[in-house]
Amino acid sequence: MSEASPDDEIDEIKAQKRKKLASQLEDDGDDGAEAVPSEPIHVNGASEFEEALSSYDVVLVDFHAEWCGPCKMLEPTVESLAGSTDAAVVKVDIDQNQQLAQQFQVRGVPTLMLFSDGEAVEQLVGVRDESTYRSLIEQYL
Repeated sequence: MSEASPDDEIDEIKAQKRKKLASQLEDDGDDGAEAVPSEPIHVNGASEFEEALSSYDVVLVDFHAEWCGPCKMLEPTVESLAGSTDAAVVKVDIDQNQQLAQQFQVRGVPTLMLFSDGEAVEQLVGVRDESTYRSLIEQYL
């Protein structure tokens, strides 16, 4: 059984409502920025990566590998962040995109990098709890 406290559930409901409201406001006023997708964007190649960085203000990039156990453990967290934050979430398979991994000096997986206005601002290696990633994202929104 889940041990979530009532306060955690209330905070999650508030976050969902804020996101829904923000989405409605974005739909009403077209400011040219793309709406943030609620699922991770899988990119393949530098051009798709650059397009994602230029399309969204805040982007969380998950450098991962199919063979990586910790990456698989992190998958539900990454999907949750994509669905519940105003940051776009991008997934990069390091085996299929070795040049991108080299460009950003990814030495271990999972590596999550946060980009704000196209610039790398934070990098975390290894698995952390969802609240750590969420707090980091909130600093740049």
